[in-house]
Amino acid sequence: MSKHFFIKLATSPDVDQFKCIVGLGCTAQAINDGHKVDVFFAAAAVQLLHTEYIFNLDKTIDAAPNMCQGFMKTIINGANGIHCSTASQAYFGVSQDSSEAIIKGINLNWSGPAGVIALAADAEVTLSY
Repeated sequence: MSKHFFIKLATSPDVDQFKCIVGLGCTAQAINDGHKVDVFFAAAAVQLLHTEYIFNLDKTIDAAPNMCQGFMKTIINGANGIHCSTASQAYFGVSQDSSEAIIKGINLNWSGPAGVIALAADAEVTLSY
């Protein structure tokens, strides 16, 4: 039976990249398993939405080539919604009007705490990384 998942990634990949990779992997797995998935990138985890960052992350880990990029492709193609913190992106110099750093093909929903609360309230299962 399919469930509605809300997955929030907020951990800085510079502090704990493995936790971030596990979060991406679990998000992709939930999608592959046929669940409805909304994912929210907040705090320093918004960097995972940046093309150069995710490309470089793949180079720093000892795993299958382009594993993180593969997780992101699954998320882009299969998530119910991909959400990000407007304020967190601004901290890294990215905005809706200046989003060149963002991975191509992502249809982002920009919001803040109100979006997190609404998504969590609507979900059957919540995970946080």
